[in-house]
Formats: sequence, structure tokens, C-alpha cells
Amino acid sequence: MLTGYTDRSKMRQYLISIITTLVVSVICYFISSYIGYRAVALILLFTVSFLAVILSMLPVLVAAVLSALIWDFFFIPPFFTFHIEKAEDILMLGMYFTIALMNGILTSRIRYYEKLVRQREDRLNALKLYNAIFNSISHELRTPLTTIMGITENLSGELQAIPEEDKRMLYDELYIASNRLNRVVDNLMNMSRLESGHLQPKYDWCDANELIYSALNRLTQEMKWHPVKIDIQENLPLVRLDFGLIEQALYNIFHNISFHTPENTAAYINACLQEGILEIVISDNGPGFSEEDKDKAFEKFFRSPKAKSGGLGLGLSIARGFVQAHGGDIFIENQKTGGALFTIRIPVDITRLNTEHEP
Repeated sequence: MLTGYTDRSKMRQYLISIITTLVVSVICYFISSYIGYRAVALILLFTVSFLAVILSMLPVLVAAVLSALIWDFFFIPPFFTFHIEKAEDILMLGMYFTIALMNGILTSRIRYYEKLVRQREDRLNALKLYNAIFNSISHELRTPLTTIMGITENLSGELQAIPEEDKRMLYDELYIASNRLNRVVDNLMNMSRLESGHLQPKYDWCDANELIYSALNRLTQEMKWHPVKIDIQENLPLVRLDFGLIEQALYNIFHNISFHTPENTAAYINACLQEGILEIVISDNGPGFSEEDKDKAFEKFFRSPKAKSGGLGLGLSIARGFVQAHGGDIFIENQKTGGALFTIRIPVDITRLNTEHEP
């Protein structure tokens, strides 16, 4: 009996998704001559966003795919064909399809996360957390999406040719905005892994040098105005840990430094092994943490009231979760000379290259 009810509920969601998309498309068809086909894309994208709030993920994905096909077939010249002549229109369709799918997936993940929170906490705390998530994610999505749509509009402009140098600059901005979206998705997915309670490190032998430099190389653009000084213990043996999890933890700390400290703030990284404990100390000469922020820095979705806009407040929470999954921990303090100090301690098994290859 319950299965039949669930099936009807799912079918109703698919019908709502398809009918709503078709109705909005018909209305847009009659007014497209007045507003233009690019404005139609925004209306359809808003429709998918609205459906994502009230429906589950699969019906929203159906709406996203259907709206993209309708926009291509009925609104993008030449009409009544899936053929697209202009490269700019191909780019716009691709970006529309990506944004619509991502919007549906992210919104569904938010709703799923809200459900988990409500199961673990009382209703009042769950609602407060939902508001924090919604406000943070809506801001983090809106900023890069606005950038992407603005750049796409410039690239598709027909009034004047865009110089190649300006095009390269626009493509760079498009790349940065896409990376920001990707970072939002990664943080949400990583937090879901931690909240599930089923995160199990995949241990393997790793080089601490490679671990640190790999995380830094992912932030080449962000850290270009932050001098980095690295001091790693000589002949540091290989250590056994999950490379991907610890690299992400380091990445989140480095990104926190690049985002929350002024330009030309230096970062200092030290790594050593002491009695089976891998210790990585990351410091900077920036403003450091206030006492209140220092106590709350690892809380989910916490952002300092004094921090500049941007970010979900998940980076340090995820970093600590990944380190604790290895039986270690992260500690924060302020240096007497100024600046923040992150200390990571992880118990590890060790080996050396010269013993790894012995018969």
C-alpha cells in the first residue's frame, strides 16, 4: 500500500515538472519576439530553480533537460531544429544546461542535508542551520553564476568585436567563476561524506613533501600574492594515510589563509615526524583570529562577522573531520608575534624508501 502511494507521489512530481516546463515555454514562445531568446533562458532557468525547491532531484533533472531541449529547438536560431549556427549560442546552451543541472543537484543536496539535520537536532536548531545553509549557498551560487551569465552575454554580443586580449581576460574570469562553483560542490559533498558517518580513510604510503606541494599547486592563482616558505624535515620517511583526504584538509587551510588574509601575507609550512606523529604546522603573519572566532572556527557554516563576503564556512570543519578520521586532530592558536597558527597531528605508520625495496 505504501509502495503504491510512493509511486503515485513520484509520478505526480514528474507530471508537475513536465507540465510546468511546458506551460512556461508556451508563454515564453508568444513573448519571445519582445524579450529575446536569451531572456527566455533566464526565465526557464528560474523555473527549474523554483521546481528544485518543491520537487525531488530526478524530476528537477527532467525539467532541466527538457527546458534545454525546448530552448534549443524553439528559441535559438535557426528555429525548429537542434542545429546551432553560432559558437556563442552553443556556449550559452552548454552553460545553461550545466547551470540548470547543477542548480537542481545542489538544491536537492541542501534539502537532503536539512532532512539529516532535523533527524539529529530539535526543530529550532535545524531551522537555524537551514537558514545559514540557504543564505550562504545562495550567495555562493549567485556570485559565480552572475559572472558566468555576464561573461556569456559579452561573448555573444553582436554589436562590436571583442579584442583577443579582452576575450582571454573573460575566459580567465569564466575559469575562476567555474572553479568557485566547483569548490562549493566539493565542500557540500565532503560535508555529506562526514555527516553520513561512513567515511573510511583509504590508507597508502605517501610522501609528505608531495602531499604539501600537491595542495599548494591547486591554489596557484589564489596564493600568488602570498609568499610561501616551506621547511620539511630532511629524510622524512613515507607515512601511511589517505592522500586525498589529508591533501583536501591542507588545501582548505591554505585556501583559508589566501582568502582571509591581506595580500603579501606570508605563509609558513613546517613538517616533521616525532614519535610516530606526523606534525604539520601552518602559520601566517596576518591578523590572526579573534578569541570568539578561534573557538568557533571549526563549527559547520561558521563565518566571522568581520570576514569578507564569500565562502560557506565549511572548509576548516571539513579539514578537522578528515584529520580526525585518521585519529588525529587540528589545533588553532594565535602567535605572539601576530598571525594564525594551525597545528595538525596525525598518528602514522612509517617506512623508508631504502627499506621498501629491500629483498
